[in-house]
Amino acid sequence: MEYTKLGRTGLSVSRLVLGTMNFGPQTDESNSHAIMDAALDAGVNFFDTANVYGWGENKGRTEEIIGSWFAQGGGRREKTVLATKVYGDMGEWPNEGRLSALNIRRAAEASLKRLGTDYIDLYQFHHIDRRTPWDEIWQAIDVLVQQGKILYTGSSNFAGWHIAQANEAASRRHSFGLVSEQCLYNLAERRAEMEVIPAAQSYGLGIIPWSPLHGGLLGGAIRKERESAGSRSTSGRSADALSSAKQREQIQAYEDLLEKHGLEPGEAALAWLLTRPGVTGPIVGPRTAEQLTSALRAVELDLSDDLLEELDEIFPGPGPSPEAFAW
Repeated sequence: MEYTKLGRTGLSVSRLVLGTMNFGPQTDESNSHAIMDAALDAGVNFFDTANVYGWGENKGRTEEIIGSWFAQGGGRREKTVLATKVYGDMGEWPNEGRLSALNIRRAAEASLKRLGTDYIDLYQFHHIDRRTPWDEIWQAIDVLVQQGKILYTGSSNFAGWHIAQANEAASRRHSFGLVSEQCLYNLAERRAEMEVIPAAQSYGLGIIPWSPLHGGLLGGAIRKERESAGSRSTSGRSADALSSAKQREQIQAYEDLLEKHGLEPGEAALAWLLTRPGVTGPIVGPRTAEQLTSALRAVELDLSDDLLEELDEIFPGPGPSPEAFAW
């Protein structure tokens, strides 16, 4: 496994991030534990979750599964850089969601309890809260940092100007501010290159792409569609995308190119992200140990300059702003 620093921090994290969103809803506790053990054995030390994972009536269940894994000991907690998130509604009562100082305090305490730990390495804002001033947000975070309950703070799904606004407010308070941004970014969805990634690089944030296979679209969707009609790969975002003749042609060209080079589409899509400036590591969310094994191979892939150019021809990015929409 390769490691890098998380943004401008001194924290060393693996270049793949283990996403846990499937733990509970799709992967039971025993298999979730096995996947986390396999990830740790392979050197993956960066685990990502959120307080709302488990979804519906089971919100918080994923954090509980991670907590029961930590409870097995063996240095599991000490070896893991743990990231979780706050923002989503955890109940129907007022102040059970978003980023008020009250909810940040309560949500952090609840996550710590479910996770069975006394600190969170990276506490992430799951979404921008347009109703709460940054001074209030950072005041709540500063208290948690002073208490030793969180170490670093990150964002998720922020616009570039949100990153700037957040870190300028933190700077005025002499707070450390955001150190990471978790955003939708992959070969098929490159709009983050316009402003989010440049803003993150300017402020020293590490980029943590989510949905690196774009809902399975970049994981060999057309091939899997042929092999198994009605599989997960042809549902949701993949099915919607493949219903477009233009996007279907694009994905077919992508799969044909990688077949020519003897590469698996999903592994190549992850490897491409690892070549992108500012990217700390993509989030992989395996439902099975086999899917984790496939993702791990991406770190070992060395994509040639010619192949990267060909991928750019198939999936041209928008380019940086303002040139992306002006002269």
